[in-house]
Amino acid sequence: MIEEAAMIAEPKQVETGLMKAIVRERFGSPDVLQLKEIEKPVPNDVRGVLVRIYASSVNPADRYDVNGMSILLRLVLPLFRMGVGVRRPKERQVGTDIAGRVEAVSNNVTQFKPGDEVYGACIGGYAEYGTAKESRLALKPGNRSFEESAAVPIAGFTALQALRNHGQIKPGQKVLVNGAGGGVGTFAVQIAKSFGTEVTAVTNTGNLDLVSCDIASNHSVSDYKRIMNPNGTFVLVGFKDKIIMRLLYFAIRKRFASRGDKKFVFFIAKSNQEDLVTLKELMEAGKIVPVIDRRYTLSETAQAIKHLEEGNVRGKVIITMNDNGSNIPSSKEWSR
Repeated sequence: MIEEAAMIAEPKQVETGLMKAIVRERFGSPDVLQLKEIEKPVPNDVRGVLVRIYASSVNPADRYDVNGMSILLRLVLPLFRMGVGVRRPKERQVGTDIAGRVEAVSNNVTQFKPGDEVYGACIGGYAEYGTAKESRLALKPGNRSFEESAAVPIAGFTALQALRNHGQIKPGQKVLVNGAGGGVGTFAVQIAKSFGTEVTAVTNTGNLDLVSCDIASNHSVSDYKRIMNPNGTFVLVGFKDKIIMRLLYFAIRKRFASRGDKKFVFFIAKSNQEDLVTLKELMEAGKIVPVIDRRYTLSETAQAIKHLEEGNVRGKVIITMNDNGSNIPSSKEWSR
């Protein structure tokens, strides 16, 4: 029995070979993205979990990672430990959010084993396989599909950390979510409600049927100062050049200066396993339901990012890894 247990715990040997992935060699429009066959990754001591990716999702950060933003922003973002490269991309691959099944693990991984259904964040999520840190993954919600789960990580982190960590919301408080129909906004509304707050959602008229912090970053700081309560907290989420430029010195100081009792906070969400578990529990309790706007195949990733750039996305845009989606098995098929 001891020998049998040891054999079960031994990591699965990784099959070498090629995989399909989205790559780019330079900054530019989404048209610089190419679907290529590249070497399949292998888990190591840093990124110890190899995941067969069934779905990913598009985030505004992916868009800026593709086009490179402005030179000034590329110099500023390292202050937040976001290395995007200055002259050329630091990483050839793109994408962060993933959901799939564990293919293999390195010897130092203790929480996951081959066959586990997981979701979370990795580098190069627009691909058939990816390696992730153990601390950046959690078991997938049992009541949500791979596509729904892939919609959650970055947007869910951002909404949760903005409200709980930086907004420090409490039951009975009033919360205004601007951009409530977008990726982060749909999660922010649901998370705020789960905390027992009174939520006011601001969105464009096309999204009013979707929804009953500032996510869109589409107003000036002075606009928010005028409408905030004396003891209110303003949390800025997301990237927009004009906003970031105005608040550049706040980034250097790592926080907004406060005026009176009003607090102003700008942050970039950090992925972690604890928050993935929290989001998983909220989904399994029915308090969060991911909203999916459209689905694209891996070969259509450029079109997916262009759709996000148009600014009319309701919820999240999903990337599936096969043209016919046939590589996304159901839980019943896996257990046979």
